[in-house]
Amino acid sequence: MDDLDTLRNLVLAPYILKATALIGVKRKVGGNQFRHVFATLGILLDYKYFYDAVLLKASLMHDFLEDMPAAQVEEIRCIDHDGQKVVDLVLEVTQRSGESKPDYLKRVLETGSVSAKILKCADRISNLTDLHLDTHTSGKISEYLDQTEKYLLPMAMEVDRNMVIELSDLVVKRRVLCSA
Repeated sequence: MDDLDTLRNLVLAPYILKATALIGVKRKVGGNQFRHVFATLGILLDYKYFYDAVLLKASLMHDFLEDMPAAQVEEIRCIDHDGQKVVDLVLEVTQRSGESKPDYLKRVLETGSVSAKILKCADRISNLTDLHLDTHTSGKISEYLDQTEKYLLPMAMEVDRNMVIELSDLVVKRRVLCSA
């Protein structure tokens, strides 16, 4: 199958429907989490991850358990035949209760699957694109960029050299923004 046939046969609608619950979850940068998960999906498609249906489905669910406190793993598990694999991947990229951000990122870097690392890098690209001084202090942005360099760039180096380039470029541009 070529890329077009692969995309034609990809069934995302049930995951899109489930992700609409994120419309009500606002982001500090404006908009909502539904748009963010779609941006993450778009980044994965841009990087040609057409053949990994579980990764694409998980991109739509990657913040679901964190942002929807009443959500249950079973809600994702029963969506379709990939549900359990999607849950497993979502749980890999979900920050655990009581886990600091650095510990979370270190866990994904050190023990995460290739898919978890790809998904986390796409998520970070989306987040960096949305990072602006009107919503975050320069100190907060600088801390976020430091985490990106320490944890996400090594992740990207393991899984997708093109993501290294984009993440590096975004870090440089955001550092210029902070110093202006």
